[in-house]
Amino acid sequence: MSLLNNMKCRELWAQENEFVKERFALSMERIAEIGKEPVCVAEYQDYFKRTAGFILMVKELLRKIKREEFNMLSYKELEEYNRKLYEDLLPEAYQCSYANPAYACKKLGEEYGKLLCVVYTELRAIIVDAYENRLNYITIGAELFIEIYNLFETGLPSEKEVRDTIYWYMSDYCDVFYADRIREGIDPAFSFAKEIIMESDLSDPRYLFQYGEYISDSEKRTAEFLSTLPEEEIEKIAAAYVEGFRKGFELAKKPLEKKKTVSLRYAIGFERIMRAAINGFEKLGLKPVISRYALHSVNRRRSIRNGYSGTPVNRQYDYDHRFDEAIYYDKAFYERKIAVLKTIYEKYEGLAGEFAGPAVLEVFGEEPFMPENKKEACALSEKQRKLQIAFAGESSEIQNQYIKEEERSFTIIAFPTPNIGKDYEKIFEETVKINTLDYEQYKTIQQSIIDVLDTAEYVKILGAGENQTDLTVQLIPLKQPDKETKFENCVADVNIPVGEVFTSPQLKGTNGVLYVKEAFLNELPYKKLCVEFKDGCISNYSCANFEDQEANRAYFRENVMQNQDTLPMGEFAVGTNTTAYVMAKKYNIVEKLPVLIVEKMGPHFAVGDTCYSRAEEVQVYNPDGKEIIARDNEYSLLRKTEPSKAYFNCHVDITIPYDEIAEIACYHINGEKTVIIKDGRFVLEGTELLNAAFTQE
Repeated sequence: MSLLNNMKCRELWAQENEFVKERFALSMERIAEIGKEPVCVAEYQDYFKRTAGFILMVKELLRKIKREEFNMLSYKELEEYNRKLYEDLLPEAYQCSYANPAYACKKLGEEYGKLLCVVYTELRAIIVDAYENRLNYITIGAELFIEIYNLFETGLPSEKEVRDTIYWYMSDYCDVFYADRIREGIDPAFSFAKEIIMESDLSDPRYLFQYGEYISDSEKRTAEFLSTLPEEEIEKIAAAYVEGFRKGFELAKKPLEKKKTVSLRYAIGFERIMRAAINGFEKLGLKPVISRYALHSVNRRRSIRNGYSGTPVNRQYDYDHRFDEAIYYDKAFYERKIAVLKTIYEKYEGLAGEFAGPAVLEVFGEEPFMPENKKEACALSEKQRKLQIAFAGESSEIQNQYIKEEERSFTIIAFPTPNIGKDYEKIFEETVKINTLDYEQYKTIQQSIIDVLDTAEYVKILGAGENQTDLTVQLIPLKQPDKETKFENCVADVNIPVGEVFTSPQLKGTNGVLYVKEAFLNELPYKKLCVEFKDGCISNYSCANFEDQEANRAYFRENVMQNQDTLPMGEFAVGTNTTAYVMAKKYNIVEKLPVLIVEKMGPHFAVGDTCYSRAEEVQVYNPDGKEIIARDNEYSLLRKTEPSKAYFNCHVDITIPYDEIAEIACYHINGEKTVIIKDGRFVLEGTELLNAAFTQE
């Protein structure tokens, strides 16, 4: 495959591109003039000149791609070109970038700066549009810029005129951007990334620049390292990933043979593993669906990257623009998105029904990011927050009509990137070990924990030293102990690595304080996190990230509670992967590990929906044949009477590390007490092997 020559994907857009050819040419002619002519209000000249220059640079990029000029460039030349495309967002340049809301407001005034910053950020998506040959997307963006420029050409427009222009752009093209985004998630015809993975010469690192993403040192070193691994090692890693997905269907007794597609999410640089995984999935009868993380504002969900991507150019940039929709989000826009969602799922009902679920390869290793909260950045109003919460609920309901929770599954696995530090290769090797621990051994050990928990009325968790945790978790009672169980025996299937038993707690009676000295939730750090529960719901919360306590509360409410007034405890689990814990301590990388691994390194508590959200009616069994009956709580049961109140559409795990645990004990109806963990070590009979890892500390 030639560099930058994804033929099948380019053919996908051929018809749409033909329709906009003339519009594209006219818009580029006009933008070339904009870069040369003065505007009436001098302080806006630089913004329009620089933005016009950026669009023309993308036009030139598109020309080079079509003529296959990139095939002749060296690795060094491609690297320099890639940096040129993204240099405006790099930390050293960001302070003077119109993508930075603080700079935009300083140069253009708070009234217009915020709006023009959002426009510039929206336009930056046209870089990857050029690589994917989406001429229609580039044309739409160019026409938005021209329309905004026309407002400033003869004088200073009103703020409302600028805002309205942005609003109607977002509203009108929601039918394009959002519709395509939904289809990309279920249709294997969108083959851009698959062609790169399967048809590129992966021994030639130039392939990395085919994506159009910013390629950092991390992607380069990851690909270089993976190229040194023997093929059998690559196959072993991919097999664990694929087999975890297959086991998810098998253990849940869901028919995989009815499905035809699987969504693959990964980090750029892992193409060797993904190629082996695609081959593995195709043996299961599943074609890959691979979509990029969302770039257009109408598709983004805060700063979450849900899809394949590279290392963020600048995480502060992503954070600054997490609520750009505040410029245009209202009830009418909400209703338009819902209408588009329904229309697309109705149109592609067959594809949705064949969709098996996501298989996610996460990465970890970046230094923890502490964002700066900028007053100039867009922020949602209270009304908009409520609309977004309502949209999350309604859109999930619609999706579940076509991609039924009870018929789909998933798997998640994680690996380090070179950002983890000088011991990268060793940590990668140990992560492979963690991801392939003995399934049968853990199944037996965890069953011994479940056997005791099944006889308990409640569990009490006490923190050690400075940890102020004092929490009682009420358990759902069993009616038929010989056939039922409260906890799922989580071995290495959908949730890799192995290592936890979990349940949905009974909310009434679940009370107390959950405290962690340091936590990383949704990729953001929290210091001295304290969450109080009353009858299973968050009643108070605080952290120590900022000097101002109100700023701390707003930070937690926005990023963990997703602006909701409270969240229930959706999960209580005991993590058993002491091998992962010891590795994390050995290399001092606890703060760099993903939740996927951290949640196995001690007890954890998820706030939000249960692990069985929207699939509570599906019977689930442990390997011993007992049905897991703790699939509901008092909120999820409302789906039968008040469905709008049943779900929160989030699930955030908070883990207490072993060294902050004084005791985890079961309390039985007869008043007896059985201790599972004491002073950070497993003391329950049958769990002794878990302590062996601690001898390696």
